Parts: sequence; structure tokens; C-alpha cells
Amino acid sequence: MAKPARGGKESTNAKMDKVVAEYIDRLGDEHKMLVALKAHLYGGSWEPMLDDLRNRLAGKPYIFKLANRIQDDIERIEQMQKFEAEHDIDLADCVELP
Repeated sequence: MAKPARGGKESTNAKMDKVVAEYIDRLGDEHKMLVALKAHLYGGSWEPMLDDLRNRLAGKPYIFKLANRIQDDIERIEQMQKFEAEHDIDLADCVELP
């Protein structure tokens, strides 16, 4: 019986699973809430959510604290979006959603 090649597909998948699990373990509650909102309110896509947040920022009067939170959320989303693209995953499939 032949041994699987070292560094083969199974090894790569195991490394990927570990990277994803470690990333998810580091996500804060704010990140997880954004993943839940993406899944439940925005059809599983980051773009409409980012558009919505940016549109709110560009609106007329707003509460300063809320504006800071929106900018923080935009940065969180962009960081998670990049991770999803790099690892070809959807965090909503991996994160326990509230």
C-alpha cells in the first residue's frame, strides 16, 4: 500500500482547516455579528453590507459614535472579506451564528 505523497492535497486541506479554525477562534463578537448579518440580511454577500454602511456614513446628520462604529465595521468586513477570498471560504459556514 502506497503512502500519500507528503504535502499532498490532504495535507494542504488539513493546514487550511487549521488556518481557518485559528482565524475564527480569534474573531471577536463584533466580527461574528457582522458574519451573522451578512448571512441573514445581506444574502451572504459583503458588498451590499459595505455599500449600506458607506451610504449611512455619507448621509446627513449622524451620531459621531455611530460613525466611528460604522468605520470600524467596514474595516472588520474588509479584513474578513480578504480572508474569505484568500482561503476560498464563507465564514458564515464556519462561524457559529447567534
